[in-house]
Amino acid sequence: MTTPLDLLSGPVELTRQLVDIASPSHHEEDIADALEQAFVALCATGDLAVPLSVNRVENNLLVSTDAGHPTRVILAGHIDTVPVADNVPCTKGADSSGRETLFGCGTVDMKSGDAVFASVLAELAVNGGLTRDVSLIFYQAEEVAERFNGLGKISGTHPEWLEGDVAILGEPSGAVIEAGCQGTIRLKVIGHGRRAHSARSWMGHNAFHELAPVIGRIAAYSPRQVDIDGCGYREGINITWAECGVATNTIPDRAWFFVNYRFAPDRSVDEAMAHLLEVMGLDGAELTHTGDNREEDYPSSGITVEIDDACAGALPGLSQPAAAELVAATGGQPRAKFGWTDVARFSALGIPAVNFGPGDPSFCHRKDEQCPVEMIDEVAAVMRRYLGGFDH
Repeated sequence: MTTPLDLLSGPVELTRQLVDIASPSHHEEDIADALEQAFVALCATGDLAVPLSVNRVENNLLVSTDAGHPTRVILAGHIDTVPVADNVPCTKGADSSGRETLFGCGTVDMKSGDAVFASVLAELAVNGGLTRDVSLIFYQAEEVAERFNGLGKISGTHPEWLEGDVAILGEPSGAVIEAGCQGTIRLKVIGHGRRAHSARSWMGHNAFHELAPVIGRIAAYSPRQVDIDGCGYREGINITWAECGVATNTIPDRAWFFVNYRFAPDRSVDEAMAHLLEVMGLDGAELTHTGDNREEDYPSSGITVEIDDACAGALPGLSQPAAAELVAATGGQPRAKFGWTDVARFSALGIPAVNFGPGDPSFCHRKDEQCPVEMIDEVAAVMRRYLGGFDH
């Protein structure tokens, strides 16, 4: 049986407790149970200065207040991790810089962020002082295919959970606000030809040669840099995977590559797609989706293009009051988020959203995943100031 969580033990200790509950994607029931039971037990004490309500759908949990404050802040954190790699339970030690550090699966991505949100909300609910209403959402299956994502399911079945003025995801950001996120498009570009012996190459048609001009245009491309709300976004178009070849003496009849376009959030998916096709010299190409075509559907020459993934980015929205106040609470300079995160879901709903959590994201998914204790304390202090107007 899982040891009951102590929501009032502080964010560092609560991080350790959450890490000790292994929760790889599709196995989040134990940690969802533990969080639900802890918040229900806190409510049952009858000593809360700010009442909390607790709701659950599958392994997605909502803990919320309804005190009538003019601003509602959504705090969101996924409770799944990548598979455990002999790095549970959590341990404490010194990192390479000598800082006190927690080591273990999820310390960065993102149980330290979850712990900060749960700890600060519990603390303010007991002691009072909340100046904003809060919707705290713990959700399942962020680390796997998009169709399993808990936030995606919530948006379809319980959209009222996602109503608010600003959203903060506890994704690791080095205790610095990372605003918005870039969009991403991944295309599979396929060259088609006719197989022949290389000694009689004129009898075939080289599929890889079909792709050569496209590859050259991508290699020569100069990506733009865009400033939005003081955050600098850097775009990029890159081939990330390529395959071709039958034998060393054979003209290939098929060649393909994946190209990934990371685009600034001032472009829509349609605008980004049009730009990517223009860069590759494939304007007007008919687009299908990867997996939709049968072998007999492909032509005997030329190029076809399949959409493997396409997700919109998220504008930072830092000029909106609730987001601007969060920036002020950190006392620092926000920066752009280059990777895609679930902030895009909130942006699509018209809610400004940022990533703000402890930990260096470069340690995500690593066997030596680790988070300095000082970062956990720092993010918790900011959240106390932002939600309650003071430090404890």
